[in-house]
Amino acid sequence: LRAPILMLRTVTEPGTVGYGGTAKVKKGARIATVPAGYADGILRQLSNKGEAVVAGKKVPYLGRVSMDLITLDVSEIPEKMLENAPYAELLGPDYDVNAMARDAGTIGYEILTRLGSRFHRIY
Repeated sequence: LRAPILMLRTVTEPGTVGYGGTAKVKKGARIATVPAGYADGILRQLSNKGEAVVAGKKVPYLGRVSMDLITLDVSEIPEKMLENAPYAELLGPDYDVNAMARDAGTIGYEILTRLGSRFHRIY
């Protein structure tokens, strides 16, 4: 399951990210925004707990999962690698359904049955 990276931003002033400001960020942090959220079946329980893979590296969810967006902390990925990273892998070999379920406090079956219809599926 992949989602395109819509926006990459470098934090210029310390602050917070997401609804309720649940994630604090330092100056210089880099944040990627991807268009997937709880309307797509990405459980809100993954807020500040989930992981994705960008440019072959695991990165944490940053802040709350919103209806249509997730923000990721990509600070540890070199900028050159980010330039060539068109998407974030939300489910795959490096972060599978069982790992996502563990992080959300549920079972893999719930993850799979909640995935929404907005994703393009290839069988």
